[in-house]
Amino acid sequence: MSLSSSSSYLSSKQPFPGHDDLYYYDIARGAACFGKAVDHLPVCLRILLESLLRRHDGSTITDSHVRALLDWQPGSAQSAEIPFFVARVLLQDNTGAPLLADLAALRHAITNAGLSPGLVEPTIPVDLVVDHSVSVDYYGNSQALEKNRRLEFARNGDRYSFFKWASAAFETLRVIPPGHGILHQINLEYLAPGIHRRGELVFPDSLVGTDSHTTMINAAGIIGLGCGGIEAEAAMLGEPVYLAMPRVTGVELVGRLRPGIGATDLALSLTERLRQVDVVGQFVEFFGPGVASLAIADRATVANMAPEYGATIGFFPPDQKTLEFFLATERDPAQVQLMHDYHVLQGTFGAANNKVRYSRHVVVDLATIAPSLAGPRRPQDRVALGEMRRRFLDAFPQPPQVQPAPGTDGAGHARDPAAPGPRHGDVVLAAITSCTNTSNPAAMITAGLLARNAVQAGLSVGHRVKTSLAPGSLAVASYLRDAGLLEPLEQLGFHIAAFGCTTCIGNSGPLHPEVRRAILADRMIFSSVLSGNRNFDGRIHPDLRANYLASPALVLAYALAGTVLVDLQSEPIGRGTKGPVHLSDIWPAADEVEAMVSHVFQRPAFLPMRRELDVSGDSQEWSALPAPQGPNYDWPRSTYISRSPFFDSIGPTAPPLRDIRGARILGIFGDGFTTEHLIPAGPIDPRSPAATWLQEQGVPVEELHSYGARRGHHEVTVRGMFANPWIENRIMSILRPGSPHRNNTVLQPQGAEAGLYSVAVHYRDTGVDTVIIAGDNYGAGSSRDWAAKGIRLLGIRAIVAKSFERIHCRNLIGMGVLPICFLGNDNAATLGLRGDERIDLLDLEEGIEPRKQIRMIITRPDDSRTVHAVQLCLENAAELAYYAQGGILPAIFRKLLNRARAS
Repeated sequence: MSLSSSSSYLSSKQPFPGHDDLYYYDIARGAACFGKAVDHLPVCLRILLESLLRRHDGSTITDSHVRALLDWQPGSAQSAEIPFFVARVLLQDNTGAPLLADLAALRHAITNAGLSPGLVEPTIPVDLVVDHSVSVDYYGNSQALEKNRRLEFARNGDRYSFFKWASAAFETLRVIPPGHGILHQINLEYLAPGIHRRGELVFPDSLVGTDSHTTMINAAGIIGLGCGGIEAEAAMLGEPVYLAMPRVTGVELVGRLRPGIGATDLALSLTERLRQVDVVGQFVEFFGPGVASLAIADRATVANMAPEYGATIGFFPPDQKTLEFFLATERDPAQVQLMHDYHVLQGTFGAANNKVRYSRHVVVDLATIAPSLAGPRRPQDRVALGEMRRRFLDAFPQPPQVQPAPGTDGAGHARDPAAPGPRHGDVVLAAITSCTNTSNPAAMITAGLLARNAVQAGLSVGHRVKTSLAPGSLAVASYLRDAGLLEPLEQLGFHIAAFGCTTCIGNSGPLHPEVRRAILADRMIFSSVLSGNRNFDGRIHPDLRANYLASPALVLAYALAGTVLVDLQSEPIGRGTKGPVHLSDIWPAADEVEAMVSHVFQRPAFLPMRRELDVSGDSQEWSALPAPQGPNYDWPRSTYISRSPFFDSIGPTAPPLRDIRGARILGIFGDGFTTEHLIPAGPIDPRSPAATWLQEQGVPVEELHSYGARRGHHEVTVRGMFANPWIENRIMSILRPGSPHRNNTVLQPQGAEAGLYSVAVHYRDTGVDTVIIAGDNYGAGSSRDWAAKGIRLLGIRAIVAKSFERIHCRNLIGMGVLPICFLGNDNAATLGLRGDERIDLLDLEEGIEPRKQIRMIITRPDDSRTVHAVQLCLENAAELAYYAQGGILPAIFRKLLNRARAS
């Protein structure tokens, strides 16, 4: 019997106690319809179960979906899928611009088909936070914030005008203008309702966000998933997000953090540990007595890093501290009470009980966590504080002509910040930035107190260190100023440079000219230290190879030291007015930090932001921006926004699938080839194809801006594909071993060496299919839909890899690009691939199914052939349908078209 007609199923919709007009779906009653209980399910899965019960329609969500979740077993392989209808969507501007451009282009196409543009309207609330466009061009003085803001508006007028049009044209879209903070911190402190009341129904908050670190909201007991813009578009237009039935790793936290150990140390340690046990693609749920000792902001620091430890979510069930945080951040008390009552009714309030079963059980003793950084290239590569010098020199041996800096040879002499000339291992960029840490009052106050103590000791930061403070919300500036800690930070050069996501995504601006000259002239390696979450090659700044993640306080400490070649646990951090000063001399006492954090939450630190955003949040610059009116965008000439080409030449039915024959290999890449390699977000190099095109459009070199800011224009972004200078294409080391250009490729069969973009265009324009060969975890990094869109526009038909990062794999499918996995021990090396072969991928025309094995035929230059089995990385019926349609966008267009014509 279908649940839709089952009286026992209908009985799971229950009156909400104390509210005569409200109802909720009781998950225990729903499970009982199948003779099942929910006590063994992790809390995160119970929340997914509620969504299945509430949205069950017998079509998109059926009995089999509900039954599959209720049959979840910790140790068994799960092949089922979960269609998850989220409550809302969260966008940032770099990913939001192309997404909204797609929606506007879809309206354009629907209108051209003779239908109403109003057919294209998000069916759930959408928030776009403009936070990724500001850059740290000015720093180290009191004018930095205002100057960076003016420059931001001057650079982004076209984009911001487009956002203003979209906020008026789409009824369910709200835009948070620039200058308020980072979307994940604003989501945690302001946007997230915790519980929803729509009509007569009460149900838990949930969302997808077009930024990998949407998981930060998991700290508040809310399912928040990072996704690509392509998946977000589908969710906005009424499609579910499809999740493979997850394994759920339970992480039991015991003990307490020792005094002086912060949430950043914990997050970096957990990232290392969970990478070691491999939670990639899994749900992680935290429980145990240690959870209660962590504030919501501490949990947010850990949950934010879920993409770094490879998990889909890093979930903390809601508890009393969740409620206290919502009240402290000025939420409606009645709403908070409703959230409490709901989760108590559902049995989802508080850490998991001892009946819950997990796929794996990991125990972490908080008392063992030590001061940590991570780097120089990956967030999972934790470095103990005392190991920094040795680990840096292991990664970057000191050139023989470079003399060690004073204080780096263990002699106990502090480095003089005014010492002449940059040196190997110098810290040249120190940024307190990113939602990961600026959302945490304890972390920020520790940094502020450390700054106060350093100033009192007579310490200073060297002039070659680029310093910046970019709080994640207005609340941070409010409580730092109220505590008297903003001034000492400013005295050390950490003036507020922006309220937004800056250095962590590559919007770090120019380095000190002397540093830049030294990088170009010498073999020295300089370092950045930032309180961010990612440090992949080329991400923070294209000229910096060493980048370390750290707490805000340790960012400040290394800025004071001026070098990473110092042991801050035993050697002086610098020379003060009374002689050498050690870090332990100025590190704030734990009880002082705790008292000041308590003071912050007793005062309305979060009220100014809430009042400003509730009123409108419009700055003078935002209000003055002109914006077109009407349901359709008129596409004025711009180098920032263009009409998406993905709806051009789409017919009412999809063409038949075709095999891939005679494809050339564009690139052979190793493990962990990231979206940062595919399409960087940082500054546009004047020598790049994107810069050439922009200059042809009349854009001067000084106004090239960044790839992230121009992501709404496909002509710019497609030319930014493979623009990361640190790409290593193994074709070059095999076919051109002497070439210094490791990020080039070799055109076949001509044998000419050229850039990856230009060769891809040549193949595309001459009708030659292309493929990419890669290692493990292809597509790791930020959930950039343009990393898949650009692949599609370059004519690349398939990616053959050992494994894929989840979000990027979905994005490829959503763009009609085929992800394929090697089987067994096969990889580029074992198959002897050089880059001069032709590749056939066969058996697609006869039909596709989840994880189907197909034939890959490798034809070498001498016409010898080998045949190998590979596997489609298509996991469920929805992915099969999207790929067969040529991607999500054509599928949605055809669905809207057919639905309108049928009615």
